[in-house]
Amino acid sequence: MESIKLEHGPSEEQLDKLGARGWPIWTKEVSTFAWHYDEPETCYLLEGDVTVTPAEGGGAPVRIQAGDLVTFPAGLSCTWEVRSPVRKHYRFG
Repeated sequence: MESIKLEHGPSEEQLDKLGARGWPIWTKEVSTFAWHYDEPETCYLLEGDVTVTPAEGGGAPVRIQAGDLVTFPAGLSCTWEVRSPVRKHYRFG
């Protein structure tokens, strides 16, 4: 399985090329929950601090913070630990 791809501080040019600032926004309070990705998701965190831990055999935990661009592969099962409230742009597919 592919791993989570994380890029700290992508350029505005890259975000513009992706159209990231036009994607819908999702918010989540401090919490811990299991999640499964049926399709790939790319997101850009505007606010928050999260640790995403893949299920067994899926790789190491990944810490995601405001300003990070991250892609989750299809088929990934994981646990989200939201340490500070999240606000992110996201796109599936």
